[in-house]
This record gives sequence, structure tokens and C-alpha cells, in this order.
Amino acid sequence: MCTLKTPCVLLLVLFMQCSLNAQDKLNIKFGKVKIEDFEVKSPLIDSSTNAVVVADLGESSFIANTSDFTFSLIFKQKKRIKIINKNGFDAATVTIHLYVDNSNKAEELQDFDAYTYNVENGKVVSTKVGKSSLFTEKHDKHWIYKKFTFPALKEGSIIEYSYEVKSDFFFNLQSWTFQDKYPVLWSQYEAAIPEFFQYVTLSQGYQPLFTNKATQSQVSFSFTEHVERESVGYRTVGSGLNTVKVDGAVENHTWVMRNVPGLKEEPFTTTLENAIAKIEFQLNQIKYPNSIPKNYLNSWEKVADDLMEHERFGMPINRANNWLDKTVEDIVGNLTSPREKAQKIFEYVRDNFTYNESNNIYLTTDLKDVLKNKGGSVADINMLLIAMLKNQKIDVNPVILSTRDNGFTHEFYPFINRYNYVIAKVDLENKPYYLDASSRQLAFGKCPSRIYNGQAREITKSLAVPIYFVADSLSEASNTIVFINNEEKGAVEGSLAHNLGFYESMKFRNKMTSTVLDDFKKTVQQDYSDEIEVANVQIDSLKALSEPVGIRFDLKFKSFGDNDIVYFNPMLAGAKKNNPFTALERFYPVEMPYKIDEIYTLAMEIPKGYKVDELPKSTRLLLNDDEGMFEYLISQDATNIQMRCRLVLKKANYLNEDYQSLRDFYAFIVKKEAEQIVFKKIK
Repeated sequence: MCTLKTPCVLLLVLFMQCSLNAQDKLNIKFGKVKIEDFEVKSPLIDSSTNAVVVADLGESSFIANTSDFTFSLIFKQKKRIKIINKNGFDAATVTIHLYVDNSNKAEELQDFDAYTYNVENGKVVSTKVGKSSLFTEKHDKHWIYKKFTFPALKEGSIIEYSYEVKSDFFFNLQSWTFQDKYPVLWSQYEAAIPEFFQYVTLSQGYQPLFTNKATQSQVSFSFTEHVERESVGYRTVGSGLNTVKVDGAVENHTWVMRNVPGLKEEPFTTTLENAIAKIEFQLNQIKYPNSIPKNYLNSWEKVADDLMEHERFGMPINRANNWLDKTVEDIVGNLTSPREKAQKIFEYVRDNFTYNESNNIYLTTDLKDVLKNKGGSVADINMLLIAMLKNQKIDVNPVILSTRDNGFTHEFYPFINRYNYVIAKVDLENKPYYLDASSRQLAFGKCPSRIYNGQAREITKSLAVPIYFVADSLSEASNTIVFINNEEKGAVEGSLAHNLGFYESMKFRNKMTSTVLDDFKKTVQQDYSDEIEVANVQIDSLKALSEPVGIRFDLKFKSFGDNDIVYFNPMLAGAKKNNPFTALERFYPVEMPYKIDEIYTLAMEIPKGYKVDELPKSTRLLLNDDEGMFEYLISQDATNIQMRCRLVLKKANYLNEDYQSLRDFYAFIVKKEAEQIVFKKIK
């Protein structure tokens, strides 16, 4: 037995040492590109690098608004990118986001400037991006996108742009992303925040900050206000302007990251939004001098109360909804048990309503329309389910969450815009059941793996109780059993039975809704070589959603009999043919949907007229001592071969520090499961 635990500390030290050889300060001037600037060098650039962000600078500050006694937010960005080859041309398409409020007041794009730089005949030639090249797209009612593409683009070009956004929306203090799909050599963000504005600062990612400092300064803001003047003595003065100065402390923040590796999506990733290095701000409070503070970040209790009074969330499910009486009574019939009623109602909604793949926590239409249209968003379907359950006086509440592909929520701060999904929680016989009727192939009390993304909240009146859906709580167990026997006239035949795990069964059932059995049989045969004939394919428990799907078929082996030497892989099903972890490095965690326990067993009679010339060796390998195990046990006697192969992963999530261990672990499995038994004909 051996243990696989490859330390990543040495690799990290070597990487950091390479980084130290790079720039310690920004040494370029925007708007002045020289010949030598086209030679961009970095340890992060290799043959697979298509573009590199040379520098990305952002700055946010507050200014006194001259037209009103308030502040405006100013955000500036400057960015330089080196295009290495044509596969990096997508970096030359830029989108600037501008917020629009409910009164159609929008942020303003100002001071836009952009150039493409190329070397022609030994000289740097610049091509300006005209303002007419800016394309405006209305993304939705709250966002306008300004898009542009750089002209004269070639392999080796440098592109550079800068712009300014003026905003009157204090909640929209710009976030900053330090990381990109391409390497970033220098990323810097500065924010000067007056003491009147208090923000919650949230940072994430797996890259260290090179600079993180804050200094304080005193600033005087000058405001101009209109005043009305009255008669004083013998003089009468009309309206005019009055200048008011407000002094206050300003926190000047500077964050810098350098030599940030490109972030590429790898297998077993929920969303790159969870991994990307960035900093965000949420407005918490505004307090001007001699005024009452105004709070913007509510408590979870206040959020729960607001949700329950929301016309697209709590109000529709808390009404009497007597119009549902006849429909629900027809569903439950003479049932009296709350659990039986809940299951019948769930199955009715699950089997008769179509999920349109739209995710939100709010209803998109009235519940009556959902019932009539027999479908809608996840909120439409599950809110109707909740209303039907409430109709039968069943204890049920909505649960809001964020799906795995939507990113993590924040446990302590109620950022409601991060939640995109709603399910039902039913309490029956002192036991909670979580129901999602948007998935057709789900059994009662089961949820799709997409919801297992950490913290969720059960919403009741004035309460938002935390619930945790973690992938480590799920275990996907499957097993395969193969028998191979000698038949009359020297034939070698056998059978294979494969019992799928719960989520594998769910996926298979979804597939079979659009696949006929004959076509499936053909795909089974395609999984095997011409030397193996598949027959009598059967599927068990296809409709029994609480049971695992079983796939069974017979096998006939054509290799034995005529060949002097037969190479036979005992892993007839389930062998790992490729390592899913191909990247040499990974800068964020491995996020699998569940833990794994796969067992494969083989009982085989040695074919008549043959002997075993070579047999793979048994082995057992541990992953990080106790986080996983691979076992390959094989033995033979005079007439039989016995084999048992098992893969166990005791965790669904692995830190990026464990990546190399996991990669090596899977590489070993792939190699081992490809080994073959060598049979030689007895002379």
C-alpha cells in the first residue's frame, strides 16, 4: 500500500521566485507605445498564451456634484493588452456596463479613448478607435452595454483603451476584477471613499495581493446650491448661488496584484465567478454631517419580512387561493396522510409542468397563469407547488438559494441579488423534505445536484433560517458485476449488470425520454470492440424514480478459440480512459458534484485451452492519506480469475493545493485500468 501526497509548496516557491524577477512597479506610460513595448516577457507566457494583459488600472473617487447638493461617483479605467496570436483576438472586443435606474436616469460614459498599435517598417503606427465605433446595446431595463472592437488588429498588436464613467448611484461603487482569462502582469485598483459613505468590502480569489494599503487624508468638497433671498432693510436680493464647503476624511485604498495567471475553466468547476480574484463593495450606510444615518444593507429579518410581503414572492402563496380547491382535491382524492398528500401533489406538478430553464426567486406571472400554461420558471413551478401544499394545510415554506453555476452566496450579508433559485421545504412527521418539482426525473424528497452550493435560506415571516446544501453530503454509489463462463463448443460468454448511482440514474432517465430502446442497444454495442457481441439488453427500474437504474446484457467473446495470444482488459465497463485533470496547474478548487463510491467485480473462468501468461498486479493507493482510495485486487487459481476494483472519493471538494495529488491519483487509475490479462493458448 502506498500514499499519494505530492507537496505543492516547492512549486509555489519556485513560481513566486519567477514572479519576483518580474516588475516590482508599473513601468509603462499609457498613450506612449515604444518599439520595445512589443517585447512582453513573463514567466506566465508560454506557447498556449494567446494574449496578455500588460496593465489594467482602475480608480474610483467621489466628487461634489455642481448641479445638486450631493456627490457623484467617478470611475476611470486604463488597460493595455498585447495580442500574441489570432486566438487572442477576442480580447479586442470590449464591453462597458452602464446602470440605468427606474426613472431612466443612466450612468454617463465620458473621455473615451482607444488605439491599436502595430509595428510597420520599424515604426509604431497607431489607429484610433472612433467614438462612432461605440455600439449601444440595451441589455435589460437596468443595464446598457457600450461595445467596441479595435481596428487594424494583427498578431502582435498592442491595444489600449481608457474611459471614465460618471455615476449618481452610490450603491454602484465599481467592483474590480484582478484576474482575466489571459495572464495579467499588473492589475491595480484605487478607491478614495469619503467617511460619509460606508461600504462592506468583499474580496475573493486564490491569488495574493502585492499591495494592500490604505491612507487617510482630509478633503474639502465644494457644493453649489440655489438660494432664495428676501428683502433686508432697504435692499431686496433675489435668487442666487451659494457655495458650501464640507470637510471630511477620505480613505485612500490601493490594491495591486501582479503576475496573475490566466483563469481557464477546468473540469469539475461550478463557475469561474467563484474563483476569479476580485473585490466588491456593498453600500451599507450614508451619513452626512449633522444628519440622520441612512442604512442600505438590511438584516436578514428585514429581508425575510420584505420577501413575504412581495407581490411576486410571499403574497401569492400566503393568500387563501381558493381557486385551487378543485384541482388539489382531484389530485389527493381520499388520501388523509399529510405525507401521502404532499407526495401526490409533488408528483402531479413534477409530471405535468415544464421547466423553461429560467431561474429566479420571483414569480414571472400569476399562479393562475402558471396552472393554465402548465409550465414556467423554477419559481413559477415551485411556488405553485407551495401554494397547492398550503391549500391542504401542509407545513411548507420557500427556500431561496444560488445554484452551482450561479456562484456562492454570502452567509452574513443578505445580498438578495445573488439568489437565483427557489424550492419548497416541507415538514412531515418531524422530518424536513426538500422538493423541486422543476426536474421531471426526481423522486420525492430528492433535489438536483445543481442546488448543492452551500448556504440557502428558508423564508418565513421575519425569519430567514440558514440551511446548508453541500456537495460533500451527497454520495454517488454504483456497482458493476461481470460473470464470464465457458460454454459448450469452447464458446466464452458472460453477463454484465450495472447499477447506476442516483444522479447517474436521473441523467439516464432524462436521456431515455428522447431515446428508443433499439437505439440505446446500438450505443451499448458501440462501446465494445467487434470482438465482443452484446445481446439481450435490459433496463430495470426506469420508471421507479426512487430506485437506481439497472442495465443488464449478455456478452459473447469472439477472440478466444482461433488466436494463440489474447489480450483481455478485465475492466469491461467503467474504466477511466482519460484523466479529467489535464492542466499542469490549477489555481482554484476542484468542485465535484458529490462523493464517489464505484465498485467493479469480475468472476471469470479461464477460457478452455488457454492459460494465464500475464496477470496485472494488485495494488491499493490512498489519496492524501484518508481523502480517497483506489483498490485493484486480482487473483487466479487453476480455473478462475477473481477481480475487484473500487474507487472511493470521500470528499466532493478539493483545495487547489491538492490538485497535483488528485491529478496524479487519476493518472495512476487510468494507467492501471488499461492493463490487460494475457492469455496464451496451451500447446
